[in-house]
Amino acid sequence: MFKKILIANRGEIACRVAATARRLGIATVAVYSDADANARHVLACDEAVLIGGPAPRDSYLRHERILEAALATGAEAVHPGYGFLSENEGFARACAQAGVVFIGPPPGAIKAMGLKAESKRLMEAAGVPLVPGYHGSDQDPALLEREAARIGYPVLIKASAGGGGKGMRVVAAAAEFGAALASCQREAIGSFGNDAVLVERYVQRPRHIEIQVFGDSQGDCIYLFERDCSVQRRHQKVLEEAPAPGMTAERRREMGEAAVAAAKAVGYVGAGTVEFITEQDGRFYFMEMNTRLQVEHPVTEAITGLDLVEWQLRVAAGEPLPLRQDELKIHGHAIEARLCAENPDANFLPSIGTLAVLRWPSHVSFRRNADAQALHDPAPVRIDAGVGEGDAISPHYDSMIAKLIVWGEDRAQALARLDRALTETRIVGLHTNAAFLRRVVNSSSFAAADLDTALIERERAALFDAAPLSLAVAAAGVAAHALALERAGEDADPWSRRDGWRLFGGAARRFELDHAGAHHSVLLERGHDGAATLTAAGERLAFASCPLGNDRYDLMLGERRLTLEVHAVGESVTVFAPEGSALLREVDVLAHAGEAAEGGRLTAPMPGKVVAFLAKAGDQVKRGQPLAVIEAMKMEHTLNAPSDGTVKALRFAAGEQVAEGEALLEFEPA
Repeated sequence: MFKKILIANRGEIACRVAATARRLGIATVAVYSDADANARHVLACDEAVLIGGPAPRDSYLRHERILEAALATGAEAVHPGYGFLSENEGFARACAQAGVVFIGPPPGAIKAMGLKAESKRLMEAAGVPLVPGYHGSDQDPALLEREAARIGYPVLIKASAGGGGKGMRVVAAAAEFGAALASCQREAIGSFGNDAVLVERYVQRPRHIEIQVFGDSQGDCIYLFERDCSVQRRHQKVLEEAPAPGMTAERRREMGEAAVAAAKAVGYVGAGTVEFITEQDGRFYFMEMNTRLQVEHPVTEAITGLDLVEWQLRVAAGEPLPLRQDELKIHGHAIEARLCAENPDANFLPSIGTLAVLRWPSHVSFRRNADAQALHDPAPVRIDAGVGEGDAISPHYDSMIAKLIVWGEDRAQALARLDRALTETRIVGLHTNAAFLRRVVNSSSFAAADLDTALIERERAALFDAAPLSLAVAAAGVAAHALALERAGEDADPWSRRDGWRLFGGAARRFELDHAGAHHSVLLERGHDGAATLTAAGERLAFASCPLGNDRYDLMLGERRLTLEVHAVGESVTVFAPEGSALLREVDVLAHAGEAAEGGRLTAPMPGKVVAFLAKAGDQVKRGQPLAVIEAMKMEHTLNAPSDGTVKALRFAAGEQVAEGEALLEFEPA
């Protein structure tokens, strides 16, 4: 076994690998960028090396700098995690040439599975089922259109070198094929430098099921069952679970054996995932192979009781696989939710900022990053995170905050635990998808395991148009928090009381709140006898509050008694209630009195680069019309006109960098 390894990654996966290495007595070396000098993964390792600037191309993608760090610190092997250099054939070869073990598959396997068209030709030769389609090298548009007609519409055009949903188009009819192909090729050349595509039959209501495989250098290969990753947004996974609901033992064996055949066809060694697209009747087709550890590997660990990172280390050190296929068993059900800094109501626009509050569920014991506890005793809730309270989510890297993994004896218990865990998770300081995930978990389709990759679109009304936390409850939380601040520092002197008592009459306080896209005036009145009422949206309710500590309050609101948790950061107030949460803005009327006179300005939601302006100075535009496109956090974001009006001036040019909050253009509402 290795004595020291370098972890060529950051965030939760670097912390995850470090935890297993520590348990095995292996020393670890972290690498970090200027932006990550105080990051959790740096503190999780025994030593660390600065490798460059904040942008990945200046740090985590500099394989020569990473290898220099490995050699300088005496690391015998490099664990690439996932993303960055984990599937980089050149990096794997460079490690071998430098005499450092790459904890991953051979370079040839990475290359073979790197191009979709080439990998599918290999799979066809290995007898692995493929979606009917064209995977050839002849890219003549007329030929591609003829192949689409042969396959039968609808078809899917996919970039051969693609991933992450880029360079992908669904074509419903022949008349749409030419334009869709051109668009797909433009996006493919821009994203991957390769405009080659493949054309396949578009599977209706597909499920996305993947098989975890493991191979060793002795030529053995096994599968560690399946994960269902059908719940996706923007072709990216949101929830993953194991085992796949409705999977029969026979189908599991067929898919597992097909995955092993795929791995053996390329001489695979280490952890890998063979991804299949499946029809509702169970028929399955090879999609691609990820030649690395997956983000969702913890659900496989939870149902098998195995530490997959430990297996990676042992196999990379030349040891045989620890178990045979017939020794593997499934125990219980596990689900993983990806908690991300993003705004689901703004088309999942990534969010950046400081994690002013980050609190995990406290009602059950939980494990962080597969620590010293044995994995064969699965915890009900596990948190894999690379950040803590007070840390910042920057624009330079992925928006994932943490992975919340739950385990239960069966799917029903796992669902209940996930719902409770999401309910008790507290993240304040930026937009997150926590509330959205809870709605997905409670949607009729997910609860009934009626799964396919269009589940989020199918459940759109329940997921995006859900009723917000009522104004009365949200305002009660704001009022309770304000009263607690007023009373802070009171002592025995009756003249120091700040509860609004008056010798004659009562006291009133007005709150100006932005809630659920609308502005409201809320009135808190306290009478001479100490009784209080809260008036919100025309409803006047009896009100009383008692602080419970740790930002929690016991409230009486009308005839209801409830416990709320309230966190204020600047003008923003987040209220957590049993039925959900609300983000409000407490408006200082005097401070914002001059805002209306400034005119409208469209500002950058985060640091990024201006891709294009879709209107010019002097243009009259309609509400919702796209005005500008910026690129940030690996994604493009379109800014739309907030109302009918006129574009007065553009403040930047295409290609220029902008800071968060900078006005991209001046806009005058009609």
